Amino acid sequence: MNNTAFVFPGQGSQVVGMGRDLFEQSTAARQIFNEADETLGYSLSTLCFEGPEEQLRQTVTTQPAIMTTSIAYLQAIQANRCRVQPVFVAGHSLGEYTALVAAGALSFADGIRLIQERARLMQEAGEQYPGGMAAIIGLDLISLEEVCQETGAQIANLNSPEQVVISGTNQGLAWAMDLAKARGAKRVIRLSVSGAFHSQLMMNAAEGLSKAVSECRFANPAIPIVANVSAQPSSTAEGVKEGILKQVCDCVRWQPSVEYMIDAGVDTFIEIGPGQVLTGLIKRINRDVQLINVNSIDSVAAMDLKE
Repeated sequence: MNNTAFVFPGQGSQVVGMGRDLFEQSTAARQIFNEADETLGYSLSTLCFEGPEEQLRQTVTTQPAIMTTSIAYLQAIQANRCRVQPVFVAGHSLGEYTALVAAGALSFADGIRLIQERARLMQEAGEQYPGGMAAIIGLDLISLEEVCQETGAQIANLNSPEQVVISGTNQGLAWAMDLAKARGAKRVIRLSVSGAFHSQLMMNAAEGLSKAVSECRFANPAIPIVANVSAQPSSTAEGVKEGILKQVCDCVRWQPSVEYMIDAGVDTFIEIGPGQVLTGLIKRINRDVQLINVNSIDSVAAMDLKE
């Protein structure tokens, strides 16, 4: 599998119990969970393994929990002498930070501290400027852009040909959801998140994150990272920093990112981390590519057979 990309999930993939089998059976994964606990100053591992679910769903804990579990899976397959070498890495929203760690642009300790601060800032911005997000299924992008212009909502995620996520104030979002339904959307789903992520309502979070990023040491990634905002590869430390800072208030262009990688020759996507959200989206973008999930100890063992 020479034409492979590693992709890493974002918020919404969390589930109580994630990573427990890894912790129990993989020394390399256990070290990641232990490092996260030590770096953050609380038992993130216990929260991942035992919950409670309500606490795990909170932005400030969800984001570091998903990153830690994803990197634990990555470390486990690398310790298993997996011979697959990706030509690109990418992640959805917070997953882009996981991709930075996977590509060597950021140490895990710096990455987990940075994602913890990002999560704190985003949750705080959500409290200062209340809003939310909604998935719009089956409405063409031009019509949805018109809905956003009329309501003040903003395109937040281009996830697949069928699914676009919008963000906005509570009032603007409710209006946009009603308009989208009236104009032919098949389904409109309010998402269970604590703010209007990837919109201008996150401006305060972006300003705070800029300071946190300046305090971290970035390196040029060893593997090109396809950035959410540009849907183009970044191969320099400055490029990846610019990408994650823009991402806070701008659209996650997941569909264009996947299409870029496919056009560049990628025919296999391996989603590393809890759940299988990204493989589901990629399947809707292109049904001809091979999709693999690494989200259990059995799937880690299976990666030893992939070449």
